[in-house]
Amino acid sequence: MDTATHFAMGAALAGLATIDPAAAAHYPVFVTAVVAGSQIPDIDTVLKLRNNAVYITHHRGITHSIPFTFMWPVLITAILYCFNHNINVMHLWAWTQFAVFLHVFVDIFNSYGTQALRPISKEWIQIGIINTFDPIIFSLLLAGCVIWAWGGPPFYTFVIIFLILVIYYIIRRNLQQMIKKRAMKLIATHETVQKVFVAPTARFYEWRVGIQTDKFDYIGRSYGTTVNFSDKFKREPYPSDEVMIHAKDDPNLVAFRSFSSIYRWTFIEQPFGYELRLIDLRYLKNGHYSFVAILNLDHEYNVTHSYTGWVFSEKKLQDKLKQSVIKSNIQLNARH
Repeated sequence: MDTATHFAMGAALAGLATIDPAAAAHYPVFVTAVVAGSQIPDIDTVLKLRNNAVYITHHRGITHSIPFTFMWPVLITAILYCFNHNINVMHLWAWTQFAVFLHVFVDIFNSYGTQALRPISKEWIQIGIINTFDPIIFSLLLAGCVIWAWGGPPFYTFVIIFLILVIYYIIRRNLQQMIKKRAMKLIATHETVQKVFVAPTARFYEWRVGIQTDKFDYIGRSYGTTVNFSDKFKREPYPSDEVMIHAKDDPNLVAFRSFSSIYRWTFIEQPFGYELRLIDLRYLKNGHYSFVAILNLDHEYNVTHSYTGWVFSEKKLQDKLKQSVIKSNIQLNARH
């Protein structure tokens, strides 16, 4: 989920905490704890300051893992206890633990997912029924905060809202599975389906749909339960080992492949050598695929420059690549 929704969930937990006498006795401390707990797993957002490859590879990774899910509440509780020795430590820890767990739990329901079972498993858990920002979820939580501000009972208000959200998640899951079945029926019977994704958008009835078979990639949208495939790409053999011997270890390519579950690629000769481009097929909007990795290779297939990330036009993509060239040259000159 996005930062605003996680913050709203923290506020909702602060409302639920009013029923606890130990929390009511030191309410500002408990509010601080649950709000901090609802945000702290996303502390890895600072990785954006390094580069997209590092951020994409590690975001929602170790900071959402089992050890950190239990470590964050202990850390927050210990810090707050240093400023107030009269608080009930066990109650403060329990509410903070609830906040951190809820953050990690709801993140598994969007298409990005988390490594919530790490270190048991490094697999990304991606149920993919809730968009990163869901206006219905955010509006319900915001409405609860408004009712509370107007004097409504916070505990019962947010209990009802959370029950509504549970029902909402169940409806979204059922809708996703229904769309998946509809999409599968549109694929020719002589093709072998290898991957299927049905991912949410910010609109309730609109979903991104993709199916990869042994022969083609089908990409489209679902409006309600009606599925329409707008793009169809013939599956192409992966670039040769001669091409990939250097490219496969490029950090931007590695990050892209770890993040993207269904993608296509192009390999084009250019005046400077070659361009290898990988295109994530899950993010089609207005005829443009917005998440890509692009590598420039010289005539010996050495990677000269690369970039991965979100771009919304070819011009912006080339600008990003030029920026990476400038940054690389600055770093090279700094070493010398």
